[in-house]
Parts: sequence; C-alpha cells; structure tokens
Amino acid sequence: MKNYELQNTSIWSFPDRGNWSTHKGDYRGNWSPHIPRNLILKYTKINDLILDCFVGSGTTLIEAKLLNRNAIGVDINNNALNISKERLRFASHNSSMIKLYKGDAQKLTMINDDSIDLICTHPPYANIIKYSKDIDNDLSLLEYNDFLLHMNNVSKELYRVLKHGHFCSFMIGDIRKNGDVLPLGFRTMQVFLNNGFILKEIIIKEQHNCNSTKYWKDRAQNLNFYLLAHEYIFVLYKQ
Repeated sequence: MKNYELQNTSIWSFPDRGNWSTHKGDYRGNWSPHIPRNLILKYTKINDLILDCFVGSGTTLIEAKLLNRNAIGVDINNNALNISKERLRFASHNSSMIKLYKGDAQKLTMINDDSIDLICTHPPYANIIKYSKDIDNDLSLLEYNDFLLHMNNVSKELYRVLKHGHFCSFMIGDIRKNGDVLPLGFRTMQVFLNNGFILKEIIIKEQHNCNSTKYWKDRAQNLNFYLLAHEYIFVLYKQ
C-alpha cells in the first residue's frame, strides 16, 4: 500500500471497497477499509492507541496493525470477536499491540480515562441489521428512539476515554420507515455534541450497493422515494 492517496474533500467514494491483507466484505454491514485507513493516517501517528468499540469483523484493527498503531477492539457479540481474532492472525513486521475485549460500548470499564488517541468506529444503524437474536445491550436490536438513548451512554463513555485535543470518528447512515426518512445520522451526531464533543468534519460517503436488489427498486418506485445512496462520517474532538 505504498503511495496510498488520502482523500482530500468531504465526499468519499470507494467503488473498489478494498480487499488487501485479510479484509473481506462478507460480514454484513462492515465498512470499507479505505475509511479507517484514511482516518488513521490523518489523525494519528505510529504507536498511537486507537479504539473501535463496535469492532465487528475487525476492519479498523486490521488497518491499525498494518499501519503500526496500537488498538483496542470491543464488541458485545462473540461471533464478531471470533471473526476479528481470525482476521488479525497475519504476519506483520510492525510492533502493534492489538487487544480484543468482549464488552458493552456503554461501559468501557477496561479503558482508562483520557487514554485513547483516536476513536474510529462503525456502530449499527439501529435495528436495520440485527447481529444477534437476544444479546443484552446489543444496540442492533433497538428501534430508532431506543437506539439514540443508548448512543447517549456510548458517547459519554467515548468522551471519557478520549484524550483532550484528540478525535472521535464514526460512520452512520439514515434509515427509512414507511417510505419516510428517519435522520439517524444527524440525530446521533447531535447526541455526541450534547455530551461535549465539538464537530470537526461531516464527510459524505457514497454507497455503491444501495440499489442492488429488485426489492428496494420496487419499494422506491411504489412508495415514491429516492434510494438512500450516502452515509455520514462524522469527525469530532474533545477540547
């Protein structure tokens, strides 16, 4: 990945989602490794400590290991942790220390105050994709309003663990119900602002699979709405 070209505008598009190293697109809802790579290279230096509190299949941690950053990954779902462990088993000349914990993003008891250099994470979009059937405090099981209430707890914890002057980044998209948009992205952003974060960037990320099924094309036509083709990457900081 020599001479990797970073994004330099507030609109990001990755038609080639990225499949280097052990990255795969088979974990439903995982993000392109281009996203954490860009954020890590812009907002951290070698040996900095990165947190992904919704680790999923480990995309952020793989990038941290490749880029010689230390990282902590947290997930409430054992299946996600097992996939992450497997994908992090690759040889590297770097000295990165990568740790995985089973835990709740609302209670990061394993992480000290003011200890994280960058938060780089991709939470679920409420219950659009359910990652378990009945795990307690699995945010992917929550309806829109309940999800926002729980993200309030998450944002407080992320503010606690982040160093002053450092950045918290996350990607999230809006959702539809009965054909109408529920602005999950901006509502979640506001939760973080309410808890002390300051907004640095709003990045629009183009989706490339929003109209991939006949089901959604038919729904959009019948209910007269546009297919959602974007997500937001918010970059905030703790003053």
